[in-house]
Amino acid sequence: MIVQVYAFTHLKDALAAVEAGVDHIGVVAGRYGEVYGELDFVEARQISEALPPQARLVALTMSSDVEEILRMAEAVQPDIVHVSSDLEAVGLEAMAELRRRLPEDIGLMKAIPVIGEESIEISLRFAEVCDLLLLDTKVSGLPGVGATGQAHDWRISRRIVDAVPVPVILAGGLSPENVAEAIAVVRPWGVDSNTATNLPGDPVAKDLRRVAEFVKAARRAARELGLA
Repeated sequence: MIVQVYAFTHLKDALAAVEAGVDHIGVVAGRYGEVYGELDFVEARQISEALPPQARLVALTMSSDVEEILRMAEAVQPDIVHVSSDLEAVGLEAMAELRRRLPEDIGLMKAIPVIGEESIEISLRFAEVCDLLLLDTKVSGLPGVGATGQAHDWRISRRIVDAVPVPVILAGGLSPENVAEAIAVVRPWGVDSNTATNLPGDPVAKDLRRVAEFVKAARRAARELGLA
């Protein structure tokens, strides 16, 4: 079970999270003034370069411009580029172009808003041009997909996991308290936490105790269910 946590802004916290068992260290790469925790490309690259070999750097972008996303990937050198803008801001053709032009060793992940039955067909289409999908919650009035602290219908997410041919990371309001249930329902390849592993009332600072609890709960659930 892959554990991914967002959004790190300090190297020491990222390294502590790796020590706690986090596989994917998420950063918001690019200061676009849209979401909390944004880093410039130099800051994101510094975290990327300092991670130990067992961890992967996931760079979330809110840009809707293919050239800007490619520029970010060149500057930051992440293991995975996570496109988290609104669904059609970087649509199917743009994602296909990104996959063609990104280096083969950089994975491409698209955030899919789970909003109902239509999300299954949407996921199938984007799975054709992505290496991974991240299933998250979309809330009106907030930019992009995710970082809402709210769960969505896990039954739809399970159907997506069963339907698509690529790995799926489940996000959306996951916490140490509910991640085991989420894994049991959805059986994803990985799970993601952001707001529920922050310090109370702080939209950026990570609560490393909560991060460690999230990792333990996810791994325990995966073992009990016989998941990798």
